[in-house]
Amino acid sequence: MLIVIALGGNALLQRGEPLEADLQKRNIKVTAKAIAKLAKDHQVVICHGNGPQVGLLALQAENYKEVEPYPLDVLDAETQGMIGYLIQQEIGNSLADKPVITLLTQVEVDSKDSAFKNPSKPIGPVYDKEQAERISKERGWTVAQDGKYFRRVVPSPQPKKIVELEVARHLVARDVVVIFGGGGGIPVIRNNKDQLEGVEAVIDKDNTASLIAEKLKADALLILTDVKNVCVDWGTSKEKSIKAASPELLRKIDFAKGSMGPKINASCRFVENTKKIAAIGNLSEMADIVEGKAGTRIESNATKISFYDQ
Repeated sequence: MLIVIALGGNALLQRGEPLEADLQKRNIKVTAKAIAKLAKDHQVVICHGNGPQVGLLALQAENYKEVEPYPLDVLDAETQGMIGYLIQQEIGNSLADKPVITLLTQVEVDSKDSAFKNPSKPIGPVYDKEQAERISKERGWTVAQDGKYFRRVVPSPQPKKIVELEVARHLVARDVVVIFGGGGGIPVIRNNKDQLEGVEAVIDKDNTASLIAEKLKADALLILTDVKNVCVDWGTSKEKSIKAASPELLRKIDFAKGSMGPKINASCRFVENTKKIAAIGNLSEMADIVEGKAGTRIESNATKISFYDQ
């Protein structure tokens, strides 16, 4: 099968961990071994997140006053290279018989996307409420709650077109493991001369992974995160873990907009447009998710929501 994997931030860092390079390398080594095992039997394309890393680069740029801070699209490109290098190296160390490549990826967005007026994408480190309020005033940032913490939020427009798609298609056809659309891609628009130029935003990596999977005609989309399943009534005494459901049934449930909601929307869109299978689950259970033994499967022919406790 051709499988597109959307790696959540926990591939590099667990929530609340410091953004240390050595710590990220250790986390990626575990992730890479699991991906390498999967890639022995399947074609694999990897799309990773970059929220903590791009936020850190923005903080570092703010603190160096000799030059103007680099814009987010440039920082997105930096994180593609940085994270792609770490993943590429570790997969290559575990997978000797297949080439691995990181492909710098531009993703077209609409300059009139409403997201530019409504920042929603969390980036950077987490803060407590007091820190977040102070930083918001000092830097003029928009901050929002992210679980128990607060983070900076920036515009997150919808991806419309993957600029380097045909290059990726060429590589996949030659059984190359491609790290593609990292961080959701570098956001670009077409100017009045029909030329590409970057914009200040960070695209949601799950939305980009969904579009990549659709355009590459992938057999499956895996969205891997730090939870085992999609749940209804999450965090309450009525919480139940979903085993399988159709997009139609999932869209009737109100999932958290800042966490599970985007993953559900991206998965449903892929299944609706392709009639293939998407799954959401824990990074550590990757192989079982592919085999349908773990995670939450989204499939077009599910007639009801099935739960693990049934």
